[in-house]
Amino acid sequence: MSPSLFNFVDAKDKFTASARNALCGKTSKPLINAFNQIPGNETEKKTTLDQALRGVLGDQIQKASCDDYLSLIYLSIDAVTEGICSATTPFLLLGDVLDCLPLDQCDRIFSFVEENVSTWKSNSFYTAGKNYLLRMCNDLLRRLSKSQNTVFCGRIQLFLARLFPLSEKSGLNLQSQFNLDNITVFNKNEQESTLGQKHIEEKEDGMEVEEGEMGEEDTPAPCSIPIDYNLYRKFWTLQDYFRNPVQCYDKFSWMTFLKYSDETLAVFKSYKLDDMQASKRKLEELRTSGGEHVYFAKFLTSEKLMDLQLSDSNFRRHILLQYLILFQYLKGQVKFKSSSCVLNDDQTTWIEETTKLVYQLLREIPPDGDKFATMVEHILNTEENWNAWKNEGCPSFVKERTIDDKPKRPTRKRQAPEDFLGKGPDRKIFMGNDELTRLWNLNQDNMEACKSDSRSFMPSLDEFFAEAIEQADPANMVEDEYKYVLTPVCFLLNEYLIYLNKDIPSEEIKTGEEDDDDNGDNLLKESNDSDKLVTNQQMDDVAVKLGAQWKTLAEQLEMKAADLREIETDSEEVDMQAKLLLVAWQDREGAQATVENLVTALNAAGFSQIADSLKNFVCCTV
Repeated sequence: MSPSLFNFVDAKDKFTASARNALCGKTSKPLINAFNQIPGNETEKKTTLDQALRGVLGDQIQKASCDDYLSLIYLSIDAVTEGICSATTPFLLLGDVLDCLPLDQCDRIFSFVEENVSTWKSNSFYTAGKNYLLRMCNDLLRRLSKSQNTVFCGRIQLFLARLFPLSEKSGLNLQSQFNLDNITVFNKNEQESTLGQKHIEEKEDGMEVEEGEMGEEDTPAPCSIPIDYNLYRKFWTLQDYFRNPVQCYDKFSWMTFLKYSDETLAVFKSYKLDDMQASKRKLEELRTSGGEHVYFAKFLTSEKLMDLQLSDSNFRRHILLQYLILFQYLKGQVKFKSSSCVLNDDQTTWIEETTKLVYQLLREIPPDGDKFATMVEHILNTEENWNAWKNEGCPSFVKERTIDDKPKRPTRKRQAPEDFLGKGPDRKIFMGNDELTRLWNLNQDNMEACKSDSRSFMPSLDEFFAEAIEQADPANMVEDEYKYVLTPVCFLLNEYLIYLNKDIPSEEIKTGEEDDDDNGDNLLKESNDSDKLVTNQQMDDVAVKLGAQWKTLAEQLEMKAADLREIETDSEEVDMQAKLLLVAWQDREGAQATVENLVTALNAAGFSQIADSLKNFVCCTV
């Protein structure tokens, strides 16, 4: 019989029914069973299952909740793991859900995306889904307001930073480009400005407002800063320099920036905020926001708000931080800067002095001014390291490793024999000391000199034991205390006599020290065993038993934090991480990487059972 032909409609209906059953039972078994029973090749069945899952999601969109959507996505992840579904299906389902839901429900779905970042980075999903996730995040960012949904936008950016590797070129801004579209709009016509009209009216009337005649709308600013149109215009003009710092390298633009900055910073320096004012404003923000949502608006440039803005601690910090970022760019070495973008000595001096002033003003702004200024300084120092890394072409942070897991020790170039033995028949070997050199060079061939008959000092066994044998003979009647046989040097006498088949009672020649000598031999043997270097097989055995607790042993081995980070980067398996720890310790200690030292470290770290196992392992292999 010929095999049954694949029927797309029938297969899709069966997969749809199986998917609904799987959702009810919260298990992927119905889908697996259906996949195995339906005829056809894997590609046909996978494509059909992908369509069926999207169809089930389409039916859910109208009446289901976020939990139902997430259950279906979980089901698709399990299906990918089981090999019955395309790896792109979970990402297509996520994109469909986010496209159809309002923003408040998208927040819930995106929390699921954040929680499963390790799943998306696994080998099964990353290659297939990274572009889908990037497109999905960009679609969300386009829908969100950067002023009203600031926190959500930040979460998306952090998720992308966690998803993609640090060396991903699309997120590095290699050419150091600026967002020139970020234009701050303010009133540049004094005639249409509220402050400008007020100034003109006062000037035309020639009148001064007496104290007590002010209306409610003319109440002075909380910090009593005299606001006029000139200050308003100069203050907001600075935003154009923060938007495009390259203007500061132009002589005329720099003079304008210098003048406007001096006046603005003079206002900040003259009118300082007190703790009461900042605390009251902070409490008001918490009361209006409920302490759960933070609102960051684009700068509001109305003249009526400027006195309130200058009295706000957060607003001042924003402006002063912009100065520090601008100064860092102007002074920094940026690879894509033009050759004309160079500061002269006067500009460099002014920037250094103004930087100190800005940090001083930041420390004076309540609350927690010192803490905020210290944190900003630390972040900007880190940014300098980031810029240096980009200038070097963004080299990879992952070190290249050899095929062998064990790192190879650096090889030294061997000296040629003639470098230390000399050349020719009359060569002279230098031993580093005059007397040693003289002794070593008494004979040209030291090995032949050692074979000379004049250097034969070893007595024969008969000669060596002759006197002891004579004393051991009862016929000679030598008292025990005077016998040579009692000295440790004659501990082999008994065996030698047996070898010679001498008819002497064994009781007469026993020294009584055999047990002590045996114990000494055992101790020496154990000492030699523990002095042996740790072998690769022993490290494998210890690593398997350590497992995820290898960091506890790392503290006893006094490994550096950088070495631990490198170990975690090299492998995600805990057994391999433990093995790499022992290998790094062995490379560092060299001849001191003995079994005894490792046993001591294991006992100190609380792994006494592993230490005993290692000692037993050594004894068994001897």
